[in-house]
Amino acid sequence: MGSASSAISPTLRGAFRPFFLGAALLAVVALPLWAAVFSGANVPAPAGDALAWHRHEMIFGFAGAAVIGFMLTAIANWTGRKLLAGWSVAALAALWLAVRVAFLFGEPGMAMVAEGTLFLVVAGFAAREINASGNRNMPIALAVALVGAASVADLAVIARLIADNDTGWRAGLALIAVLMSLIGGRIIPAFTRNWLVKVGKAPPHPVMPTKPDLVIVAATALLLGLWAFGVAPPLLGWGLMALGAAHLWRLSRWQGWRTLADPLVAVLHLAYLWLPVALLLLGSGVIDPALPRSAGVHALGAGGAGLLILAVMSRASLGHTGRPLAAGPMLTAAYALVLVGAVVRVIAAAGYWAGIAPIHLSATLWAGGFALFLVLYWPILTRAHISDPAR
Repeated sequence: MGSASSAISPTLRGAFRPFFLGAALLAVVALPLWAAVFSGANVPAPAGDALAWHRHEMIFGFAGAAVIGFMLTAIANWTGRKLLAGWSVAALAALWLAVRVAFLFGEPGMAMVAEGTLFLVVAGFAAREINASGNRNMPIALAVALVGAASVADLAVIARLIADNDTGWRAGLALIAVLMSLIGGRIIPAFTRNWLVKVGKAPPHPVMPTKPDLVIVAATALLLGLWAFGVAPPLLGWGLMALGAAHLWRLSRWQGWRTLADPLVAVLHLAYLWLPVALLLLGSGVIDPALPRSAGVHALGAGGAGLLILAVMSRASLGHTGRPLAAGPMLTAAYALVLVGAVVRVIAAAGYWAGIAPIHLSATLWAGGFALFLVLYWPILTRAHISDPAR
């Protein structure tokens, strides 16, 4: 599959490099394009159903790229095996890009085949590495495979190969939430504990997941799975709201208020806070169908997934290239832009700010945060590790 030798282009020395750049570039390009199309501007529009394009690209294109980049890089740490690099990474990144181009220009069928192949290959590689090392992270590989299945289902609807329904994109969003719950539940308390110890903060410190955490993750998968498949009795709504409260309790155990001096750690807690907010909004929408479901969807997508992806990409990129784990003013501003952009979008979706102005404002702020990420991280992600004498 390749190795991270000095003969390989720095941009291909780890999947996090091209996939994190791709995710950020898609955020900067696709969201303003959608806002322009939504407002009726005379711009080149995505072929076919523009709303379906927007949903798919944000869930499976943007978030999907971040998940792939993170997993294919983290798996080397999980298993102790070689980091995927070189032409293998280039081929996967090219396949991801081919999906974006095919879908944008009105070929959802071609995009379906290419994206299904991409997620299948990534999940298969991850499963092979995890199985060979006896690692415990097989559920994450399974989740990635299911994201690929949801993507294929969504594109099959868009290509009119199967009956029109929302199951594909809703399942994709639900799986992203499950990954947030699973991976966030590991890295947030761990990074928080490490920082508190480093700066000499007195115990108690956050602990790694316990049985209640596992129950909450399992309940997240179950209840959001029912939501994805359109099961909507009032009991599910109350269950989602109770789950939101459980995630708030879980987050409170991680002591995020003690990390405000370090934006690189504090932003992880702010991002995770969006998950219970989204669950409360989704649950309310199930109980009372008159309430707009879009508020919960955007709280989960633009808020939770968007901010957590930015937080993880910025931190992982620093760590994997040998740079200090510190957030300067520009990175902190990027976090703030994405956070405020998500807040504006949820307020508008909930019906408290009418008109096209909040849509444009939220898109500008949110995309602006990822534009700042690109300015800061393009040179980091396209250059060798800081310890490399050949850099």
